[in-house]
Amino acid sequence: MNIIVAIKQVPETSNVKMDPVTGTMIREGVESIINPLDLYAIEAANQLKEAHGGKVTVVTMGPPNAEKALKEAIAMGCDEAVLISDRAFAGADTWSTSYVLAKAIEDLGEFDLILCGERATDGDTGQVGPNIAAAMDVPLATYVSQIESADPATGELLVWRMTEYGYEKLQLPLPSLLTVVKEISFPRLPTLRGKQRARAADIKSYNASNLEVEKDKIGLKGSPTRVIKIETPKVTRGGTIIKPADEKDLEDAVDKLIDFLKAKEIL
Repeated sequence: MNIIVAIKQVPETSNVKMDPVTGTMIREGVESIINPLDLYAIEAANQLKEAHGGKVTVVTMGPPNAEKALKEAIAMGCDEAVLISDRAFAGADTWSTSYVLAKAIEDLGEFDLILCGERATDGDTGQVGPNIAAAMDVPLATYVSQIESADPATGELLVWRMTEYGYEKLQLPLPSLLTVVKEISFPRLPTLRGKQRARAADIKSYNASNLEVEKDKIGLKGSPTRVIKIETPKVTRGGTIIKPADEKDLEDAVDKLIDFLKAKEIL
C-alpha cells in the first residue's frame, strides 16, 4: 500500500504562550513537536505497511524547522517525507492549508490511503483532513477508531468510526482519506536505527514556485477566514468564605448558605 500521512508541527502544549497585546500564539522560542494526535495516524500507517507492504510518506506544511517533525516520523518507521514551506503560504487558514496539501499529494502520484489525526492541538478545528478529501474528491471517514481490513487488490476498506451513540462500521473504496482517533493504535517510539535513517534521509521540498497552486488560494490572501484574536479564558469566583469560630458562627453560616441557595432558586 502507498499511504500518505499528513502531519502538523505544533507548540508543546505545556509551553504555549499568548501575546497579551495581539492575542496571538507566540511560536518563537517555544519547543515544537509533532501534533500528538498525528502520532496515531503515523502508527496506523506503519501497521498497514507491515501487513500489506508498500511505503508510508509523511507530509507537512510549515516553516523550515518543521523538517524536525518529518525526521521524527521517519525515525518512527515512515519511509519518505515531504516539506511544504514558503513564506507565501504564511497565514493560511484550514481551507488554504488543505488546498496546498492536496496539491502536493496529487503531485506525489498514486496513493491508496491518506491518514490524518482527528485534529491539531493548536487550532482544534478538525477541518484539514475533511478539506483535503473534498479538494481531492476522495471518500472520507472521520473519527476512525479501527481499520478492520484494507485490501489493495480489491480496493475495499472496512473501518469502524466513533459517533456520539456508539460505533459505525463503514465500507469505503480505495483510495480514501481517514481521520483517526487515539483508540486506533499506540504510537511506537523512534528506534536507534530509525534515528540513523532519519539523519540521512533526503526530505523532498515544495514551495510556491515548484508546486502548481493558484496564487489567490494560498496564504493569508487565499484564506476566507481570519483569526482576529485568541484569548485565554479567565475563571473568576468571587465567593464568600466563612470560617466559623464557634457554634453561633456555624448557625449563621448555615443560614447564609440557605439564603444563598434560595436566591439561586436551588431550594
